[in-house]
Amino acid sequence: MSTPANGNLSRRSVLRGTAGAAGLFTAGGLLTACGGIKESSAQTDAVLRIGYVSPSTGPAAGFGEPNAYLMKKLRATFKSGLKIGGKTYSVEIVDRDSQSNPQTAAQVASDLINSEKIDLMLVTSTPETVNPVADACEAAKVPCLSTAVPWEAWYFGRGATPEKPFTYTYHFFIGVAEIHAAYTSLWTKGGVETNRRVGVMWPNDPDGKAIRQGLGPQLKKSGFRIVDPGAYEDGTNDFSAQIAAFKKADAEIFNTFPLPPDFATFWKQARQQGYRPRIASIAKTGLLPSQIEALGSLGHGLSAGFWWSPEFPYTSTLTDQTARQLADDYEKSTGKQWNQVIGSNMALFEVAVHALKATSDPKDRKELAAALGKAKLTTIAGPLDFTSGPVKNVSTEPLVMAQWRKATGGGKFAVEPVIVDNGAFRDIPLGGELEPLR
Repeated sequence: MSTPANGNLSRRSVLRGTAGAAGLFTAGGLLTACGGIKESSAQTDAVLRIGYVSPSTGPAAGFGEPNAYLMKKLRATFKSGLKIGGKTYSVEIVDRDSQSNPQTAAQVASDLINSEKIDLMLVTSTPETVNPVADACEAAKVPCLSTAVPWEAWYFGRGATPEKPFTYTYHFFIGVAEIHAAYTSLWTKGGVETNRRVGVMWPNDPDGKAIRQGLGPQLKKSGFRIVDPGAYEDGTNDFSAQIAAFKKADAEIFNTFPLPPDFATFWKQARQQGYRPRIASIAKTGLLPSQIEALGSLGHGLSAGFWWSPEFPYTSTLTDQTARQLADDYEKSTGKQWNQVIGSNMALFEVAVHALKATSDPKDRKELAAALGKAKLTTIAGPLDFTSGPVKNVSTEPLVMAQWRKATGGGKFAVEPVIVDNGAFRDIPLGGELEPLR
């Protein structure tokens, strides 16, 4: 068993993980052929087995915070099974922890596909987890749906092109276009004046590479000057060179896509060394209350993209709960503050059930994969449409910008996100205006 990731997840290690998965299933494909397993699962016809992989430990463990709650809730939702084509199927969810490690993600994917004989794979949160699992499923011809990774990092990072898309793996989330629109709207219309110089700290990993190639040029076209000291390795513990570059350029806007421990290290060093931008918009970390609380007062004023919150005006197709009702239920059941992963992961199962019900035989892997590619529905995370791109295999979703602030009113939680820019998504209400960092 691989040890949990310690933050040193280089691009090479990610590629090793995905390549390992592909190699595993190239060999596994021969074994499967010899064993006579067809594209339909060999499990009992009346049972649908859904694999679910998420990082519950390791550097990205925050993304797994809602898992216990969601698994309990979804298993209760499926207790009477699913009726598909006049037949009722019982549903089993087999969940696994990727440990935030691409090698472990590939290993648990192997177990779910070869030992558990799942009919459908669901996977969420960061390329280090999602990409190796999706690669394994594509190689083994197992339908897979994923979320919570910028789609370019998932699509191009796994070697797809518009001319050569995937057959069994599908994904929904935001992409560079949504991030660019949200950032530029906040930075130009949010009410905080800046010199439009953006200090960027984009890592040498799938997220960082996709953002540097896609977002960087778009920001330049929008009139921002990019101050880029170059890609850094995950797990870096001294950011003095980057901080010096940002201070020299007087970068009044800061943007980064780091692993949570890396940002905590950088942000503390930035304050110690006197770098104080007026706006700091972060992604991959700073998305969850626990990550902001860990920074103490240094977390107040950070802004981040939100792909779900209780303010979203949508309802779950599985539980009939509004976004607010789901968040309140989570807080009441767990005693923890809601976070946006709850919405995307609930939507993951909503799309899965929608696709399963669209098949004549949900255990026919090829038919189920095709149904994922035709899915069009409004989930608790908003409208999704796999038939309209931006590329085959992908649907985008809404994104707004929120700013983290110290909670007011004597509530039981320390911080709260306030939606300060809704861009093109006017049906998602604002909660306040952007305030400059102090």
